[in-house]
Amino acid sequence: MRASTALAAWGRKGDLEQLDNGLINRTWLVLGPTGRPNAVLQLVNPIFSPLVNDDIDAITGWLAAKGLLTPRLIPTTKGERLVPDVSGHWRLLSFIPGRTFDTVSSPALAHAAGALVGRFHAALADWPGTFVAPRRSIHDTTARMRDLRLALDAADAHPLSAPIRALGQQILDAWDQWQGTMDLPERPCHGDLKISNLRFDDAGRHALCMLDLDTLGPLPFSVELGDAWRSWCNPAGESDPDRVRFDLDIFTASLSGWLSTAPPLTAVERDSLVPGIERICLELAARFAADAVNNQYFLEDRLRWPQPGAHNLVRAHAQTCLAAHARAAAPACNNVLRTGSTPGP
Repeated sequence: MRASTALAAWGRKGDLEQLDNGLINRTWLVLGPTGRPNAVLQLVNPIFSPLVNDDIDAITGWLAAKGLLTPRLIPTTKGERLVPDVSGHWRLLSFIPGRTFDTVSSPALAHAAGALVGRFHAALADWPGTFVAPRRSIHDTTARMRDLRLALDAADAHPLSAPIRALGQQILDAWDQWQGTMDLPERPCHGDLKISNLRFDDAGRHALCMLDLDTLGPLPFSVELGDAWRSWCNPAGESDPDRVRFDLDIFTASLSGWLSTAPPLTAVERDSLVPGIERICLELAARFAADAVNNQYFLEDRLRWPQPGAHNLVRAHAQTCLAAHARAAAPACNNVLRTGSTPGP
């Protein structure tokens, strides 16, 4: 189904401007008579159950009632939340003016992002509902390490078997040495806090709302924030192992912002935050390394890395390096968590 055909289910007409920054869903801006966006049309990937829209509707309704800005699902002319399609399903969301960022370029942006995430978590702390969409067990770290072991066992025929096995074993060894707990309470969480899923005002000073809510679900805060800090605190991105680093200033600013608005934490939740960063780095490293063998999930840049599996191997290397940087930074991060400041020179 064409996007313009799908849009007719909402009784709307208008030009459509396709966005190309989504890795999973396909997204179009619906332009009004003046050429300004007034809605967002999405073709949702079939990896997401249509039930995610029930969760989105419940959560955004709760957030709006709490006074938080949030995109809302717009019903079709028949009162439906979605339009089925052979390629997934279509939905229409309200448009929130502002801008998004691909990287966290300053402590000020990091603080604003952390404060928004904290407000989001605080608003959901007393949400009385339950999630109905099937859970995706991406952050079952033990299972991801098991997947990696299975992939390494099946790597004999792969042209990159030697480097994949060497890096895979390094990831498994690092996981064996990880010091943290996974026996943690779960809270309603966003599930994918890359910075481009946060909407900011045009000046980039204030974070306005959360976007892309398909990953909503119960998670420990250490997983939710560990994934955020894995992304926010590494300016090199996921495909440049030689430039990977963990930015303590970004961590400090975002933690300060989050703590200023977040709900109260239990002692075990607070103690789990810093180890959660290394955990998620190793978890993603394992996923990339396994997919270097399987080539079933992550799209690769075959222009830069023509050999199947090569890009995922680079990504796995980058996350393994970042895990080592996160482990080295853990004492300083814990000091920030205890005192609110970084140690002196």
